[in-house]
Amino acid sequence: MPPSSDELTAVEISRLAGVTRATVSNWRRRHPDFPQPSGGTEASPTYDRRQVEAWLQARGQLPDRSATDDLRTRLRGRSAAEIEALALLVAHLAGFATAERIRIANVGDDALLALHKDVPGMTPPPPGGDTVALWRSAVNVLAEEGTAAILAALDDRADDPPGVRGSHPTPAVVAELMADLATTGPARMDSVLDPACGGGTLLTATATRLGPEAHVYGQDSRVIAAALTHARVREALPGAHVDVRGADSLRDDAFPGLRVDVVVCNPPYGDREWGHEELALDPRWAFGVPPRAEPELAWVQHVLAHLDDGGQAAMLLPPATASRPSGRRIRTELLRQGAVRAVIALPSGLAVPYHIGLHLWILHRPPEPRVGEDVVLFADVSQQTSAASRARDEAPDESPIRQRVNEVWRAFSASPATFAAIPATARGVPAIDLLDDLVDLAPARHVRTALVVTPTIAARHLTDMVQRLAKDVAALAKASELDGWSPADGSGRTWRSASLADLVNGRAVTVHRGNRSGPAGDVPAELAGRRVLRARDLIDGAEAEGDPEEERLTGSVVIAAGDVLLAQTASPTGAAVRVADECDAGCLLGNGVHLLRPDPDRLDPWFLAGFAGASDNISQATTGTSTHHLVASRLRIPLLPLDEQRTYGRAFEMIHRLRRAARDAAGRADQAADLLTTGLTGGALLPPGGESP
Repeated sequence: MPPSSDELTAVEISRLAGVTRATVSNWRRRHPDFPQPSGGTEASPTYDRRQVEAWLQARGQLPDRSATDDLRTRLRGRSAAEIEALALLVAHLAGFATAERIRIANVGDDALLALHKDVPGMTPPPPGGDTVALWRSAVNVLAEEGTAAILAALDDRADDPPGVRGSHPTPAVVAELMADLATTGPARMDSVLDPACGGGTLLTATATRLGPEAHVYGQDSRVIAAALTHARVREALPGAHVDVRGADSLRDDAFPGLRVDVVVCNPPYGDREWGHEELALDPRWAFGVPPRAEPELAWVQHVLAHLDDGGQAAMLLPPATASRPSGRRIRTELLRQGAVRAVIALPSGLAVPYHIGLHLWILHRPPEPRVGEDVVLFADVSQQTSAASRARDEAPDESPIRQRVNEVWRAFSASPATFAAIPATARGVPAIDLLDDLVDLAPARHVRTALVVTPTIAARHLTDMVQRLAKDVAALAKASELDGWSPADGSGRTWRSASLADLVNGRAVTVHRGNRSGPAGDVPAELAGRRVLRARDLIDGAEAEGDPEEERLTGSVVIAAGDVLLAQTASPTGAAVRVADECDAGCLLGNGVHLLRPDPDRLDPWFLAGFAGASDNISQATTGTSTHHLVASRLRIPLLPLDEQRTYGRAFEMIHRLRRAARDAAGRADQAADLLTTGLTGGALLPPGGESP
């Protein structure tokens, strides 16, 4: 049961005071007068809001509360029915001018509650001051801070009750891309539908391209989400005709018979309880009855059923939709009737679920049958994984993925029959050629992924690759200059050592551990935009690539140059370790990484890294059998004078450079070998001494 609006979690206290969660934890430990928990659980306690505010006020830690802060507090513990009613009210008021919103914010209680009479679909609110306080808080936000602020507050509750299984929000960059693709065409477009609109990001992006008087329709199974979408579109297009309903689009289509110029849709994935039995005879299945395991193809046909002749649709779908055997018959009919215009493979990391590279399908309803005359565009930008991670932080207009896909789509749309294939990126395939035993529409099957195709391109890429390989080999040769190493006297050197725990107690080093929390929390403003160094980045020898929103960190430790970074999971041969440099500095400590911060006057960083990461040291400091977890406190470090530490540190740094150079050279050699093999097998390169026939 959620805590009431009079109770705060530790995360909410940090948000209220404008500090990090770690600061709140310190307050709880160091100040005996900090309010005691009043509810929640031992692992996640809650605190009385009035006591917390009084405590913060007494110490000057309580900022002035905004109208949005007050609304967020009052939303706590509200039932789904109360949230739905408020969302409907907000959607109704979103189109009002600011002066009218201010007037409403100052009406009496009875007049405020009477607003429900003007809102379609709203039932009378329950009597009592609690409802009045919530509604007044909401209209205050509308009057003082605008629709965007109240939408941000209500978005947190858009999944109460939980949404449809497999439903995910559409990131802004993907929404903008889908809107671009769906509205690029010769015909005039002025109506749009999103049958799984969620919070409205995709529908709003598309509607704004159709003009200020567009006809905008939406539907979502969650009434709250539908109301938020209505408010968003009304805010963006005050003069548009907007109709957004809350109901299940497949089981209870709110717009039967509606035909529009554009449909956009990011449907729920993998929901086998989509209504297969009850909808078996539905007239929407013009391309075949979707099997139970193919809910996405049910959504595809629902989308096509709402397209007007010449209309166009953009859908975000999982890659299996393009190739699953159970969907072959429907894919065949889609091709035969000219319904598929393009399938575009996106990189993983661009949209939820982040580990899968989703596909964009472009569909259309031909004005008349054109069997055998259609060309289908296949495009593949799935290799741009790093660009996808950056795209979530960039403004949509700056996304290289969006720009590249738009370039390809515009070129293809201008003349599908004469579209020239783009090596490693895009190719047009006649629909008739796709009707084989598999009817596989996965772009990887049809777009050649080799880096070289023509002899000119092959020669240019090979020259560039050989030059890079030569530099890497030269770096490896330099790192391999290992003169000056000599044997120790006698049977070898021994020394006294101390555990890392002892060094921590003696303040010679501090240790931080990157952990992940359960629910996602807000990232403090001062840390927004920083990357997160994760265990896999450390193991791969790569720069930090994590996103603080996705990683859900319990703390906010900022890495500094000279910190020792050590992976928490080890192998029998040791653990990944490095000393943070300027590239690492400023990043956040991520899940699965130990950070050892030595006192530079007592411990040399490379000396510490070398001994901490040694295989014999790691083996005695790990637990587990199949997976070895490092217990950092057990690591033992020799007790040597600082000058001698630095001598060892320089040696360990030399070893690190050797390993890095070897890894870089090996990776580049593999790339060169692949490039040569592809050039030979593709006919673009000749073997040494070979001649063209």
